Amino acid sequence: MIRYEHPLNERIRTLMRLEDLYGRARFFAAADDPREHHAALAAMFEITEVAGRADLKTDILQELERQRQLLAPLRDNPHIETHALNVLLEEIEKVGARLHAQAGKVGQHLRDNEWLMAIKQRSVIPGGVCEFDLPAYHFWLHRDAATRRHDLAEWLAPFEPLGAGLAIILRLLREHGRTGRHVAQRGVFQLMLTTTRIAQLLRLSVPRELACVPEISANKYALNVRFLAVNGSERGSVYDRDVEFEMMFCNL
Repeated sequence: MIRYEHPLNERIRTLMRLEDLYGRARFFAAADDPREHHAALAAMFEITEVAGRADLKTDILQELERQRQLLAPLRDNPHIETHALNVLLEEIEKVGARLHAQAGKVGQHLRDNEWLMAIKQRSVIPGGVCEFDLPAYHFWLHRDAATRRHDLAEWLAPFEPLGAGLAIILRLLREHGRTGRHVAQRGVFQLMLTTTRIAQLLRLSVPRELACVPEISANKYALNVRFLAVNGSERGSVYDRDVEFEMMFCNL
């Protein structure tokens, strides 16, 4: 199965974008090639932009606290695995403390570094980070891989508390939902929504062998899914066959 996720509000959309950027930054920062380290820096610059909203850290802290208050009373529930719950609550408390301890905007340490900001400004120009544009950056890219990885780890570290916080929220969100099996008649599926179906994230699972992808649109009244046929890398028309798929509405 291939899983497709569709955020149903702006906050979850932002968290998922950041999740993707964190994944890219960590992946490329752990590599050896200078081009991969450039990609890691580019991902950090994007994290700075996406996470630049002043209220994002506050939103994450509030959601972590809300989850802590919801989960703590479950310690007395005999049907709950107490050890796993305690581990999760401890994780929430530690991440919350790290976020509280951070002062200033997310990514401020990059903004305060003139050398990195010069790279960021040139990065938005196509081909703008050539060696003749940024000779000091060219020198850094030719240092040994261990030195570059050390620098990248230092630049990435201040982002980690926010990354850990959003990872907990998205993990809990993905675990809170019920999966149902549905059929899109000739590639089209529609579902009228009620207040009981209000969700923050939609997860669709489609058999890997089907050459189609879901195009999802939703509001508070209805959900529409069209499965589009794919031919290589081309986006085609509506898939003219019935499509069986699994769908989960997730909510915190």
